[in-house]
Amino acid sequence: MSEREYLSMEHITKRFGDFTANRDVTFCVRQGEVHALLGENGAGKSTLMNILSGLYQSTEGEIYINGKKVSIQTPQDARALGIGMVYQHFMLIPAMTVTENVMLSMSGLGPVLDFEATRAKIRSLSEQYHLEVNPDRYVRDLSVGEQQRIEIIKVLCANASILIFDEPTAVLTPAESEGLFEIMRLLIQEGHTIIFISHKLKEIMAICDRITVLRGGEKVCVVDKNSTTVEDLGNYMVGHKVALDRYPGREHQEETHLLELEGVVYSEQGVQKLNIDHLHVKAGEILGIAGVDGNGQSELAKAATGLIALDQGQIQVAGQTVTGKGAKAFIQAGVTHIPEDRNRMGLVGSMTLYENLVLKQIGEAPFSSLHGGHINYKVLHHHAKEMIQKYDIRTASENLPTSALSGGNQQKVIVAREMELGGKLIVAVHPTRGVDIGASDYIHQQLIAARDRGCAVLLISADLDEILRLSDRMAVIYEGQIMGYEDPENPDINRISLMMAGKEGPAHA
Repeated sequence: MSEREYLSMEHITKRFGDFTANRDVTFCVRQGEVHALLGENGAGKSTLMNILSGLYQSTEGEIYINGKKVSIQTPQDARALGIGMVYQHFMLIPAMTVTENVMLSMSGLGPVLDFEATRAKIRSLSEQYHLEVNPDRYVRDLSVGEQQRIEIIKVLCANASILIFDEPTAVLTPAESEGLFEIMRLLIQEGHTIIFISHKLKEIMAICDRITVLRGGEKVCVVDKNSTTVEDLGNYMVGHKVALDRYPGREHQEETHLLELEGVVYSEQGVQKLNIDHLHVKAGEILGIAGVDGNGQSELAKAATGLIALDQGQIQVAGQTVTGKGAKAFIQAGVTHIPEDRNRMGLVGSMTLYENLVLKQIGEAPFSSLHGGHINYKVLHHHAKEMIQKYDIRTASENLPTSALSGGNQQKVIVAREMELGGKLIVAVHPTRGVDIGASDYIHQQLIAARDRGCAVLLISADLDEILRLSDRMAVIYEGQIMGYEDPENPDINRISLMMAGKEGPAHA
């Protein structure tokens, strides 16, 4: 790897009115390295990369590539300089084929588009970088991992030499993430340079050479992977020590089952999604459900919150049978829900923060008069200000729409709302997905505090580290079945991996 700086963004400042997103940031990348850009939500990472990719123009500062000063005013300028962005949210049209999507991204490269030449190039790149992409398949039929590989092909077809990966593993399974890392290693071997944006510290230590840390729009440090630790990186990010060890278990275990599933079977369009003989969560414990995404986790969460009607089986919450009675009955029985998709299921983005904080209580006192006839906005605003302080929600005002908040702060809004309901059972699904380490640590502390108050927590996560760190008991789900249980304090990782692949028989605990 060359020691010279191939890309240099020097003294970059970006202001939006009175707000400064980046302040005098110098960011340098060597040719042929994977360089991580690390920071909490709102640290200025995306703004800096949007300047490099031509979406924004810096207020101050200069950019050099290979020692030559360049002007990047538009995405077309960036593309012409060999800069390509692999976005976290894919820009693909499901009704079109892979080839058609790639051609669409190349529309500005020339007056004539050659379908067969593009198809051949996709096949060549797929083979060269082990991408395993069929140019004739429709995007709607592809997995998330396959769709991401199309995004990589799109930037390679544009002859990008500097690739920016923006939170690339946020929606990938562990196996898909490792597959992506293999592709990245091949790209580096072929002479590409990669900027890797991620919140996942272990991933950064696994794939990156150097790490630049931003905090509050300013550069904190640049460190070599071999001279730092995961704990150090967490501290640099948030400005104080962050706990990364396993949380201690609860000393006094209770025997009351606050959630029980018996003989639960659920199918969609003739395909069985759940087949759970028995599952329970006790008061004062966190039961973690591990597994590769798409193995019944979503359906389990929906069953435990009354969002789907079962084919067979019974569900009890705090001794009360709630099977088939709908989500309202589950809420009344004491179930709260941190959903897997905060934007589709947890928040109304166009509504204000103060409104989202009381979505489930808006018709109740003290927020409304009897039967919801009159909303007391003074109480709503006072409540929101209390929640903003209590749950460390970082916002300029409770009057902002939640869509204006960072992902981590949107998640805190949901956690605040659900925790304040005072429920007996918390169903938390991927509670920290796409959230930085500071917000993740805070959300973990809230779940532990709820457990210690005597709540039952059903924690469903594709992040095995999160499961092992928080759970008092853990189970592995595969194709809708509970394959077995493991002690998260002394886990057999090999056995867990086998169960996640469906290689162990069902077990009870």
